[in-house]
Amino acid sequence: MRWQGNRESDNVEDIRDGNGGSGGGLPIGGGGLSIGGVVVALVASYFLGVNPLTVLNMLSGGQSAPHATQSAPSAHQPPANDEQTRFVRTVLADTEDVWGQLFQNAGSQYQNPKLVLFRGAVATACGQGQSATGPFYCPGDQKVYIDLDFYDVLRDRLGAPGDFAQAYVIAHEIGHHVQNLMGTSEKMEAMRGRVSQAQYNALSVRLELQADCYAGVWAYHANQSRQIIEAGDVDEALNAAAQIGDDTLQRNAGRHVSPESFTHGSSQQRVTWFKRGMDSGDIRQCNTFDKNAL
Repeated sequence: MRWQGNRESDNVEDIRDGNGGSGGGLPIGGGGLSIGGVVVALVASYFLGVNPLTVLNMLSGGQSAPHATQSAPSAHQPPANDEQTRFVRTVLADTEDVWGQLFQNAGSQYQNPKLVLFRGAVATACGQGQSATGPFYCPGDQKVYIDLDFYDVLRDRLGAPGDFAQAYVIAHEIGHHVQNLMGTSEKMEAMRGRVSQAQYNALSVRLELQADCYAGVWAYHANQSRQIIEAGDVDEALNAAAQIGDDTLQRNAGRHVSPESFTHGSSQQRVTWFKRGMDSGDIRQCNTFDKNAL
């Protein structure tokens, strides 16, 4: 991926050297989750777009994490020689440029989100976040939270290496921010408790696939403007999409594939919708909520 030398965003809050929040982490073994359970929860919450503690609590038999506003530590600018941070800042800037122009073309104004780099634990408007649960978007404070160590997990544990796979991580979370700005997330949340769990899962799949499609829309326009894509990059993103499909995750966890429990979509669906966004560059092609879309 060609990213060096492109604009870097100022909307990154680096709290890795500060006190990101207290907490002893998640129980492993005994009455808590196994290592395998944590990995499954990590991957599932990775593209959920909400507080990932919800996923872990569900797997361990608890309740969803409450939404509570908490104070965050002060942020500072990342060091200039931190290449991984510069990569994140550059990809975030690219999403700002793409979505800013698309919103402007539609007669609206895009609101840039913040991206928070943290280690260990972090206080958010969606509750306490943990690095063990992977990146997530919190609509309450319009921030994406990432512990960059997760990229090692993405490469080594999930089988999705490459910088364009990492860019896809950010682009998908920004897709959830776009949904938040457009009111899609609010409509989705309003359905909670009004429909059955199976129906809500089906709606969640459509929400996640739309974020995949939005990630593809970003890739299309970023490449059109700045020729960022190199040979093999698209395959990296498609592989990442495939590795986090619900069916693949369930198989890798040694579980029976249960489509009615899907909340993110199958590997094939995730690949299809990312490609649809990337091939068209048209946000109108991302209407996963059309009854015949899936």
